Parts: sequence; C-alpha cells; structure tokens
Amino acid sequence: MALRYAVEAINSDRKLLTHARLSAQIENIPKTDSFRASRKVCSLLKTGVAAIFGPQSDQTSAHVQSICDALEIPHIENRWDFRLTRDAYSVNLYPHPSTLAKAYMDVLKALGWRKFCIIYQNNNGLIRVQELLKDESFKITLRQLPVSDDYRPMLKETKKAGVTHVVLDVERKNIFTVLRQAQQIGMMTSYHNYFITSLDVHTVELEDFRHGGTNMTAMRIVDPENPMVQRVIHDWYFGELRHGRTMEPPSSGLKNSNMTFLKTEVALMYDAVQLFAKALDDLDRSRHIDVTPLDCDGDNTWVHGNSLINYMKWVQVNGLTGLIKFDTEGFRRDVELEIIELTKEGLNRVGRWDPNTGANYTRSYNDVQQGIVQSLQNKTLIITSVLASPYTMLRESSQHLTGNYRYEGFCVDLINEISEILGFNYTIKLANDGNHGKFDSKKNRWNGMIGELLDQKADLAIGDLTITYEREQEVDFTMPWMNLGISILYRKPTKKPPNLFSFLSPLSLDVWLYMATAYLAVSLLLFVLARFSPYEWVTSVVGKEEAKLLENQFSLNNSLWFTMGSLLQQGTDQQPKAVSTRMVAGMWWFFTLIMISSYTANLAAFLTVERMESPIESAEDLAKQTKIKYGSLYGGSTWTFFSTSKVATYQRMFSFMESQNPSVYTKSNDEGVKRVSKGDGQYAYMMESSSIEYITERYCDLTQVGGPLDSKSYGIALPPGSPYTNAISEAILSLQEGGTLQQLRTRWWKHKKGGGQCKDDESKSSSKANELGLSNVGGVFVVLLAGMGLASVVAVCEFVWKSRKLATEEQGSVWTEMSKELRVALACDAKNKSKMISGDQPKDTSYLSVNTYGTTYPNSQYSFTCKEQIS
Repeated sequence: MALRYAVEAINSDRKLLTHARLSAQIENIPKTDSFRASRKVCSLLKTGVAAIFGPQSDQTSAHVQSICDALEIPHIENRWDFRLTRDAYSVNLYPHPSTLAKAYMDVLKALGWRKFCIIYQNNNGLIRVQELLKDESFKITLRQLPVSDDYRPMLKETKKAGVTHVVLDVERKNIFTVLRQAQQIGMMTSYHNYFITSLDVHTVELEDFRHGGTNMTAMRIVDPENPMVQRVIHDWYFGELRHGRTMEPPSSGLKNSNMTFLKTEVALMYDAVQLFAKALDDLDRSRHIDVTPLDCDGDNTWVHGNSLINYMKWVQVNGLTGLIKFDTEGFRRDVELEIIELTKEGLNRVGRWDPNTGANYTRSYNDVQQGIVQSLQNKTLIITSVLASPYTMLRESSQHLTGNYRYEGFCVDLINEISEILGFNYTIKLANDGNHGKFDSKKNRWNGMIGELLDQKADLAIGDLTITYEREQEVDFTMPWMNLGISILYRKPTKKPPNLFSFLSPLSLDVWLYMATAYLAVSLLLFVLARFSPYEWVTSVVGKEEAKLLENQFSLNNSLWFTMGSLLQQGTDQQPKAVSTRMVAGMWWFFTLIMISSYTANLAAFLTVERMESPIESAEDLAKQTKIKYGSLYGGSTWTFFSTSKVATYQRMFSFMESQNPSVYTKSNDEGVKRVSKGDGQYAYMMESSSIEYITERYCDLTQVGGPLDSKSYGIALPPGSPYTNAISEAILSLQEGGTLQQLRTRWWKHKKGGGQCKDDESKSSSKANELGLSNVGGVFVVLLAGMGLASVVAVCEFVWKSRKLATEEQGSVWTEMSKELRVALACDAKNKSKMISGDQPKDTSYLSVNTYGTTYPNSQYSFTCKEQIS
C-alpha cells in the first residue's frame, strides 16, 4: 500500500518527476521460498524495470540481490540488515545496525542504567545489542524467549533474579504478548523499567499498560509532529477512501498520535520511492533514460543502472523518516531518532537522538519530577522494615491492633511525613528474616530488606539501614536522613577515689624533692653567709654593767626556721641585715612566690575536678588488650566495616573478634546492650553512634567511649531504577530544612519510651564547681595531726631530757625532778619558773634572760651562779 500510494503521489506531482511516470508492479512471494522469488524477479526483468524494492525477508533478499548485481539493476531495501558490507547495486534506507547500537547505548546511559537484563528472541537480537555487551560499564544478563508462546516461566525466573531493568528485543508482533505476560506475573510495576529496541512500538497497542506506572522507553524514526508526515497521512487516508479501501483514520498531535498502520518499514518504503524518483529525475535531466527488458540467463545489463544507483547514494531527500542520505558504502548512518516514553496519556516524545550529540531530553527535571509525583498520588506502596528501637517498634496497647497502627517509632513517623508530602498510601510489613540485608554467597542472593526489594516483594525499605557500597550496587538509596558513625558502647567509668594526700598532686614528686633540696640548700647558704658577713654580727648588752657580746641571729636552727617561714608565707623575728643575706632572702622569696602561686592555682583544679577511672578510652585501647572482649552485630554494616577495613588497628580487632570462642558477635543490638550491662566491664559492644545515644538516654550505667570510627548514613532503599528515589529525597530534604527531622529525633530519643532518665552530671557544668569532701582534703588533716603528734612527742622528749639533766646536776632522783617540773607545768597560776642554788626566791627578778650558763657576775645585786635560764 505504501509503494502504491508513493507512486501515485509522485505521478500526481509533476515537480517530482518531470519527464517520466512510474508504474508499480507488486508481487507477493512466500518469505522462505527463494526459488520462487528468483523466478518472479526474472519474469519482472523481462518486462523491463528500473529498480526492485524488497523483499522484506532475509531468506529471499539475498537471491534477489545477486540477480540485481548481475544485471546492474538498483536494488532498494528498507529492512534491518545485520550485514556490515553492501553490494554495489544496493542501498538500504533502514538505519545501520552500528548506528542503532550507539543510539541504544546513549539512551541507556542517559537513563542511568547500570545493571539490566536483555531479553531477546533470536540471534538477530544479539547482533543488535552486541555493542551493549561490549561495554564493560554495564552489568548485563541474557535471557532468550522460548520457542513456545508461553513466556511466563522464563519471566518468573527473571523476576526471581531481582531484575527490574529490561532491554526487550523481540519482533514487533510479540511485544504485546511479552508485556502482557510480564504484567500477569508482576513485572510491570512502578519500579520496573523497559527499553524496547523496536522502532515500531508506536504501532503496538499499549492501552493496558498506561496506568500501571511502568517506565517504558523506546525510539522511533517517524516524527508525528512533522507537517509533512501529517499531510502524507491525511492524503493517504482520503486517497484510500476514494479508491474504496478502508483505513484507520489518522490523528494528529504528539500525545494523541495513533499511527498504528505506519510501521517503520512502511514509512521507509514511501521514502524509498521518493528517493528513487529524485535520483531518476536528476539523472533524466542529463540523459534520456529508457527501460530495456533483460534476461536472467543473458549477458546484457541495464546501461543506466550504475549511474542511477550512484545518484541514489548521492542525492538527499526529506522523507517521512527525516533526512535520507547515504555514505559511500550505501549505508544510512546519519539519522535522527525520537525518544518516547509511555505515560498515562500514551506515548510521549521526551527527547531526540542524533549521532553527533547523542541523547538529548527535551523535558526539564521539574517536568519529570512532577510527573513522578503525580503518579504517586493515591498509590499504595509496600514498605518493609525491621524491629529496632527507636526506628521501628511494636506499639504497646491493650487492644488488638492491625495494619500500620501496630508500629511506631522514628521511621514510622518519617514515612508518614513523606507520604503526606507526596500523597501516597503505604502498608508496613516486617522483613521475613528480620535482617537488614546481607549477600549470602552460598545461596547467591540477598537476605533481609534488601532481598525483599530485589525480589519485588516491597517498594521501599526503611529502618536503621546503612548506605554501603555493596548495597548501593544492588538498590537505590535516597539522600541520608541521619548521619552517624561506628562507636563503642561500654560501662560508665567508675569514680576514682581521691588520694588521701591529693593535696600533693599539683606538683610532681620530682618537684617536691627539688623543693626540699632547695630548702635545705638555701638554709645552709644563709647560715654560712651570715657567719661570714660581719654585718650579721651585732652587739648584745648583758647585765647592768653593759657587758657586750657579739651575737649572730642566723644560727642553723634559725636559718632553717627563716626559710620555712618564708616558704609558708609567714614571718619570723630574724631579718637579714647584710646585702648578701638579703639577696639570698629576696631570691628565696621570689622562688616561693612563684612556687606557692603555681601550687595554689593547680590545687583548685585537682581538688574540684572528679577523676574518672576507665580501662579504655578509644578503639586503640581495645585493640591493645585482650581482657575486655568486644563484638558487634554479625553480618551488619559494623561487621562489614571491620571485615573490609585496611586500617591495621581495625584488622587486628576483626581478627580478635573472629578468634573468640564463645562468639563475641550478637544476633541483635538488644543482645549486645544486655551483654554490656551484665558484663561488669568485661565486654564492649560496637554499634552506630545514634543507637548508642538512644541507649545511654535510658541506661544510665552505659556510655559511649571515644569518637566515631567512621562516617556513614542511614537512607531509604528502593528497587534499582525506581522513579520515586528523587521525589522521596526531595521530601527528606524538605523535612530536614523545616526542622521536622530534628523534632522527630528529639521526640524519640529524649522523650518517648523512657528517654531523658539519665540527667547530665552537674560536675560537667562549668558554672558550678564540685563541693570538696573530706576525702579530698583529708590528707591535710592527717598532716596536721601528724605534726601535732610529732610536736607532742618532741615536747615529752625535751621534758624527760631536761629532768634527767637536772637530776644529774643536783645529784637527785630523775623521778623527783620530773615530779617537780610536772607540778609546775600543771599549775594553772604558774607564770614564772626560777631555780637558784640557795633555794630562796630572789627579791628582784626583773633582769633580762641570761643566755650563757655557768657564768658568775660579781657586780650583780645578787651573787649567784646561773644554772638554767631564768626570767
């Protein structure tokens, strides 16, 4: 029909072909009968032909081509041909296979496909996608359609393998069947993506798939908005009506275009006739062309065939399939293709492709996101999660709860906020095995929430699900809704009991020893310098006769007493008079000023700051010891971090954990928390810092040790290629900027489920100092008591020694002297004590104290020998 209409259109327009008219001779032959095709061609040649169009079958086309080459008749084809070389008298209007392969690759890369399955029907399909197979950036699996018409078993295996991106390369007549059966087994959901290599998708009835939300992308070579295309279709339709033939009525406009009759090969046939007429007209202007009968068994050839085929390769024509031009080999490489997608309104053009610039999408990002959000309206998504406090928990209630009301927690509130923004409904279900998601190499599949996404049992996974490289390769993640890191959960450190002599702590032992040495050295130096310096010897008057003696105040005892008084910021009766001794005293005072000030300043910190005693302060401390055991959740992201880490410390820790028996790993975080609480400081558990923060708000005896070991994030996981990823990410960003995420975190960490029980230690506040107890300053009392006790012992020793000396001098009993001295010491009214040889009380006792014993003063009022110091 396309050939006949094209010939009629050319004959009716004398501008297209000036000196000749075309006559269409149509022959129908079986697709696989090459012998009959050869006989038909030979019979046509005997009548005289200028060109042969077709056939469309691979099996018969080669025989027709050989005859045309032998007789130099132009052979024009409009079918897909995998051959990379062409015969001299042949042109093919169908885009070259390498051009289509490049178009497929550019579109898939623009769509962001990394992993997909190619479902093909025959070997020609493999040839069409061979360029994709060569690209190492793609992770591709291949599945061939079975010979039977039931494709469901193969599609079920594909679905079971977690395939969500499919490149479908099948014949046009099988596209609907494959899609229908895929829809029946649940492979036509919103997170499934199909790219169809056929250029005739617009001729397939896709009404049943428009509202399923499936992302379906394809390409076509005919632009329905092209005025030439619309005019030709209109004329074609009414031309068929004039000849009494029925035809599907055309419709114009991109969104409502329904050109089911205008297959690619049909449009190419029309363009082929236009191209032939253009070349024939150009050649006819330079020479007279006549058609001569030819015999397949003869040696004659058509004299104009070579020139005509060269003209066809040289001229350019704008047809239904765009600009038609060939390279020197007779291939059509320079073509433009439309990128189309299936929406609720039908097939829409979303971009164009050309060999120079690749895939160019005409729709904006906002248009894409708006369409996705609209597709989410009132849609019900299946959400998988796992029980973990405070993210997803079972609601405590005396009533029997069903549906989403059974669950509560941070993630439940988060998905509820997102659903209100995007307008979708959801159903929460727990993962069957209760795991987050780990690849099982034995079963060659993922478990947990990731496995349910890949098995297409859920549309979305939310929980304390860490974004890791392995998971990112299998599923898509939204932007993080919480940032955290691995840290250590351990028992709170016990308060270190204050040292009895903590007042000595501000200075080290070395400094105390140096100070004692300096004290003795300065005392000795002061004593020596005072003895040498004449200015330290002063005259002392004794008695009424003014007996003069030279006296030095800095005896060894006085020197020690002077330096001790200066050190303790006190004064003494002795004051240096010489320049040398004053210099020593001044430098000693400066030294004591600095030392005492430093001691006083540091003493406040040591007495007011509580010391906490903890055996570990970081992961390095854990790695250096073996007494305290430590572990993590087996198979989780924390376990993966240690198992894959290249840091020597973490590798050593992982080796230690792997070697322990019984195992230090746990099956859940709750189990790890219980082991830490009951471990009496002998077990540490490694988990995410956000979970540790939640636990330490409720278990006051537990705390976080050290800082984060790494940096990671929690995100919402979706099946690979899900169209909702960006929309949900934007909703999370909106909640973050509005402060909703922080409010939810405060609600579930600080308030709900027993939060806020552990108050901050007041000692950590900088505005209030700790009170000092007896344990902080008890050593000072001990020193005071020890000093008083030592003074008492020395006094007793002095008492006994003096009594013994008096008893020896008076040749009396020691006990008698001790009793006399004791009566005087204990007498409450006794203020003076004297002792003379005669035993009489002197009349005048106003003399100054006599410092020298055994000296007789004959000029005194009383003549006596001084036996002891008297007043």
